[in-house]
Amino acid sequence: MDKKIEKKFWNKKRILVITGGLLLVSIACWAIFLRDTRTQLRVETEKLTVSTVSQGAFNEFIPVNGTVIPIQSVQLDAVEGGSIEKIFKQSGDMVKAGDVILQLSNTELKLNVLTRETALYDQLNNARTSRLQLQQNTLTLQNTIAEIDYQVKIKEQQLDRNDKASKYLSEKEKQDLREELQYQRRRRTVTLRSYVQDSLIRIQQNTQLNQSEKRIWESIQGVGTMLDNLLVKAPISGQLSTATDLQIGQLITRGTRIGQVDILDKFKIRVPIDELYLPRIIKGLEGFADLDGKEYRMTVDKVFPTVTNGRFEVDMLFAEAAPKDIRRGQTLRIRLELGKPEQATLLPTGGFYQQSGGNWVYVVEPGGQKAVRRTIQLGRKNPSYYEVLEGLKPGEQVITSSYEFFGDNQVLNLNEATKPK
Repeated sequence: MDKKIEKKFWNKKRILVITGGLLLVSIACWAIFLRDTRTQLRVETEKLTVSTVSQGAFNEFIPVNGTVIPIQSVQLDAVEGGSIEKIFKQSGDMVKAGDVILQLSNTELKLNVLTRETALYDQLNNARTSRLQLQQNTLTLQNTIAEIDYQVKIKEQQLDRNDKASKYLSEKEKQDLREELQYQRRRRTVTLRSYVQDSLIRIQQNTQLNQSEKRIWESIQGVGTMLDNLLVKAPISGQLSTATDLQIGQLITRGTRIGQVDILDKFKIRVPIDELYLPRIIKGLEGFADLDGKEYRMTVDKVFPTVTNGRFEVDMLFAEAAPKDIRRGQTLRIRLELGKPEQATLLPTGGFYQQSGGNWVYVVEPGGQKAVRRTIQLGRKNPSYYEVLEGLKPGEQVITSSYEFFGDNQVLNLNEATKPK
């Protein structure tokens, strides 16, 4: 008798189908939910520069080049024109204040000076004549008053004697004498009033004459110095440098720049700076320069705000003693600090900034197999570091070389672990 054979539910075929279905479902779930959908790019690590984010003092500064110039230079200009008659000092010579450098000759100027001096002396003589006339008028009035006083005294004595003696005068003579006495008294009053008024006018005129004579004397002295200006003298002690090679007989016009005298015992540094930093450069900022292995501190002494060709200039002075071997025209490389050091998260500078603008970077994951794009925020910058405001922590590794060939890929697959800079 045949026996019915029942089929098993978990046969080999069913197991394979179910297993295959589960596998397909798992793959679909991974593809949908778990697979990394970020765009990726495989790069060669040999051409990358990886830097480590650190914590430290951020020192904001800019590198600038300055030129050594004398701390003071005085220009030599020809006050009067003329031809060079003698040359006493040559370019490069050391001079003392008052030393004659050039002697000029100008015949026309000499004649002009003589003519003007003659006219001024004539004016001075006229002023003295006016003063003498005032004095004579005063003496005349004084003599007139003295004469009147004498006549009044005589008439009074005559009348007094007549009253006390024998009355030798007749009534008519006495009347005439009284009238003469009254006349002299009235005359004295009028003359005295004129003298007082003349005295007031004389005081005012004497003041004006004194001022006029003073101006005339000043003009005479000024005219005399015109000839002194034919001698070009050193205004200060220092080294002479002439604008051109001066020759005997060479014509120098008025106002011509002959040269300058430089003080060489002290120097300053003339520094051109990009106009971008003009609002931040103020007097007192410090800078440092390295010379022969020694660091010299200097400070901003003067800021010239005029911008020319995108740059403005500042003068810097050495805070302590200047280097002994420093020379005029020497170029110094200076680290000009824009503020005091502050603690900050630091990211080394690199070519990445040109593509990202400092808004994002590729951060290397632990193990060095991948670098993932991350949004960050940078602040201030110096030639060595950026100040990190957000997005990075000390110890993290960042690709700081150029991102030119990375496109918009979010993940970089690195062939091998990279070493931080």
